[in-house]
Amino acid sequence: MTRVGVPSEIKTDEYRVALTPAGVRELVDAGHEVLVQAGAGLGSSLSDEAYTAQGARILPDAAAVFAEAEMIVKVKEPQPGEVAMLEPHHLLFTYLHLAADVELTHGLAASGATCIAYETVEDSRGRLPLLAPMSEVAGKLAAQAGAFILEKPFGGRGILIGGVPGVPAARVLVIGGGVVGMNAAFIAIGMEATVTVFDRNIDRLRELDIAFGGRADTVFASTLAIEEALPEADLVIGAVLVKGAKAPHVITRAQLGLMKPSAVLVDVSVDQGGCFETTHPTTHTHPTYDVDGITHYCVANMPGAVPITSTYALTNATLPYVLDLADHGAVAAVQRSPGLRAGVNVAHGQVTYEPVASVAGVPYVPVEEALGLTSTV
Repeated sequence: MTRVGVPSEIKTDEYRVALTPAGVRELVDAGHEVLVQAGAGLGSSLSDEAYTAQGARILPDAAAVFAEAEMIVKVKEPQPGEVAMLEPHHLLFTYLHLAADVELTHGLAASGATCIAYETVEDSRGRLPLLAPMSEVAGKLAAQAGAFILEKPFGGRGILIGGVPGVPAARVLVIGGGVVGMNAAFIAIGMEATVTVFDRNIDRLRELDIAFGGRADTVFASTLAIEEALPEADLVIGAVLVKGAKAPHVITRAQLGLMKPSAVLVDVSVDQGGCFETTHPTTHTHPTYDVDGITHYCVANMPGAVPITSTYALTNATLPYVLDLADHGAVAAVQRSPGLRAGVNVAHGQVTYEPVASVAGVPYVPVEEALGLTSTV
């Protein structure tokens, strides 16, 4: 039996929770104990009674959850007070995005806990199954938010994204054609914007061209191609992902001068450091800021704005992995699963994900060495 703890999320404007009552039921039926902090699900319209009805035990605060649980399941990266409660016997399973947060990397290493990041867990085809559902949500929200922020009272140019007869639609650039970019483009297309998607993978551009059915342009993402498109752009959505690493800058501060006054930048890559040079994290309460006359929307937990959708989508994706870790323990589960092995970012005081170690300036230790695994799976 594993005691699985679900604390309340405390990041600003975060309303998601790591497990639904359905997830609790699956764990309890498998013989595990689930400890849920009082009120943890309220932001997602899930009452304590909904959890206890499926076998969870409600604890009064995060300290009680961390003290009793062996495995901590969260949504967002632990905040400083949560890092302080981690101990070497803990297994932490959550989004970490450590490439953008050196201080957190050092804090998790100092805790001695084993920390598995949702965003670097892989499936058998090298895809990111636990990042995908939130990328879908964030991509769709990026287009919605961009359309909203384009309105004059919110800092935008004062343009309707879909236009009207006789007046052109907004020009939307989506930089990055992965899950975020594809979903952003689909929503922008649905709102009748004029959409161009940039990516450096020709095969991916072919796939997108088929998926869009000719309703959007696809362009190879050279620096010159992006630069030439910026003067006509009303909205630019940054959707660049380098697996587990810091996002590269695809628009520099100098290039902002090419854009129309009050054009809008939405950076979905902000969790990985941002793909615009002028990006810094914002919140849902204060989502935008201005740099050189360009409005930036860089909310670091975009899916938190739609917690009911996001919480259920996340639990659907994470639950099989949560069950595997609870059933077998971290070492055995990681030994069995190449995908989970790729998710281990920190273990026993060592950084076990190479891009994170490089950014943090600490030695990279292979997960096999840190956890005492055999080298094959």
